[in-house]
Amino acid sequence: MSHRVVILGGGFGGLYAAKALRRAPVEVTLVDRRNFHLFQPLLYQVATGSLSPGEIAEPLRAVLRNQKNARVLLGDAVDLDAENRRLILADGEVPYDSLIVATGAQNYFFGHPEWQKIAPGLKSIEDATAIRHNILYAFEAAERESDPALRRAWLTFVIVGAGPTGVELAGALAEIAHDTLRHDFRSIHPEESRILLLDGTPHVLSAYPQSLSIEAERSLIKLGVRPRNGVRVTCIDSNGVTLETPSGQDRIEAKTVLWAAGVSPSDFGKVLAQRAGATLDKQGHVMVDPQLNIPAHPEIFVIGDLALVEQNGKALPGVAPVAMQQGKYAARRIMNRTSAPFHYFNKGSLAVIGRRAGVADFGFLRFHGAIAWLLWLFIHLMFLVQFRSRLIVFIRWGFQYLTFDRGARLITMKEDKT
Repeated sequence: MSHRVVILGGGFGGLYAAKALRRAPVEVTLVDRRNFHLFQPLLYQVATGSLSPGEIAEPLRAVLRNQKNARVLLGDAVDLDAENRRLILADGEVPYDSLIVATGAQNYFFGHPEWQKIAPGLKSIEDATAIRHNILYAFEAAERESDPALRRAWLTFVIVGAGPTGVELAGALAEIAHDTLRHDFRSIHPEESRILLLDGTPHVLSAYPQSLSIEAERSLIKLGVRPRNGVRVTCIDSNGVTLETPSGQDRIEAKTVLWAAGVSPSDFGKVLAQRAGATLDKQGHVMVDPQLNIPAHPEIFVIGDLALVEQNGKALPGVAPVAMQQGKYAARRIMNRTSAPFHYFNKGSLAVIGRRAGVADFGFLRFHGAIAWLLWLFIHLMFLVQFRSRLIVFIRWGFQYLTFDRGARLITMKEDKT
């Protein structure tokens, strides 16, 4: 009987592990609750109308169509029988010899789950379409509002979190207000919108070198975004946000609040703790050994956002390149092609702020502006899974660059998945 490899999760880590096993004498079963692979770095472009959901997602069966040793199962993993090596689904079970867990992360609201209904995060297609709905509806509501105070609240957009997601979302939102919608309304001036970017750290993009953070902040201000650093959100309701600032409490009246402040590991880490003896940190990450295994069960690999992996005394970030490399490493371990501990090779970090504005950190080389922006475009195009997606996205971006138009500006129901 062939060695049975079960991969839980069709994100970057799980998909790259499956593809790395394409020539191995194993049976690969990829299990996911969704039938598609989602290119999460471009979710904010769905949220701001630049792209449609189908342009950044690809059916898993289509991606693995030509990989004869792989099959895809649509299912929700609810439990684990680690002793008998069975992954328990809501409607069945899947036996395995090796298990790769790559279930990713979810939005985290710092102990306030009630905020999620008011301030959607950005981790799924549903999140992106909900944000798109909220942004576009705000302009429509402002157009009909006769009360100046309420109109101002509708035209005030608050983004909580100034990491890469928050910065990219703020820049795209500013371009919508100042360019895309500038001439579309009669009673309001979209370019007068207030876009506030809140964070508790001293600078935006705090994980980047300070010089790049400062340049990113300058680019945001030039676009019309107002960063507010060193503040802490204490309350979010349907009418706005309450802040704790160095000078005391402050209140922002805003009808649209978007969340980009934090994520937490998936809940499957609790299953691994209960059934496989895994140790979790305070945030819920699974603490793995240098080979990405749960110490008590070397046949179980944990990769991506769910895993806590330290390198040079620091935890690796929850970004796509880490998950990709871990997926490939787990595949090599299963094929007995390496015994060395996992080592992440950092190829650099990129963030785009707006048209011809971005920052790039490659350690020995740091730069900002149009070159960083072009490099970001090229790299993201190359990492899209299918050639068809790359071509469509390239055409969309080119059209948007020439016309400032965003073709996916549809206000649909929040639960709409189209």
